[in-house]
Amino acid sequence: MTRALIVIDVQNDFCPGGALAVTEGDLIVPGINELMADFDAVILTQDWHPAGHSSFASSHDRRAPMEMIEMPYGPQVLWPDHCIQGSHGALFHPDLTVDRADLIIRKGHNPAIDSYSAFFENDHQTPTGLEGYLRTRGIEDLTMVGLATDFCVNFSAVDAAKLGFRVTVREDLCRGIDLNGSMAAAHAGMAEAGVILA
Repeated sequence: MTRALIVIDVQNDFCPGGALAVTEGDLIVPGINELMADFDAVILTQDWHPAGHSSFASSHDRRAPMEMIEMPYGPQVLWPDHCIQGSHGALFHPDLTVDRADLIIRKGHNPAIDSYSAFFENDHQTPTGLEGYLRTRGIEDLTMVGLATDFCVNFSAVDAAKLGFRVTVREDLCRGIDLNGSMAAAHAGMAEAGVILA
């Protein structure tokens, strides 16, 4: 079985000092680099928002970061402006071994809809193209690492499991935000979907 490592959003804005920093987000980078050699393919995902994205609190009058709103595709957390296309914050962490990647998937570039998952935008219908790439490469076994456990890693892992991939999340090489119990909800949802939490 061909195996792929999916490295989710290890970008400057999600690491300490970034606009949407995840606690200890930088500490997972050496372990991820070391793990890359164990896989047939390495895929990186990259949040890649246009300025003024609809998921930014700054795009909504009298709204603050971390508030929830209803969008046409469902509930949406309003985030601080982050991972804006071409910005320093959108770049991968400088210590991440980017050259080892077979593919980089950029997501969240549609200004009207957010995209947590590596497979679908938040409408759960619009694909990123990752599934097709994995199928044509004959890849069936996925291991996921990165940021953040309870959002982009969680959505990616659940979607992959629903698509029929065998999915493992290496929790030691992820870090989470834990917004209003989101970590517990993510763990429960991943387990229910059949994701292996290692």
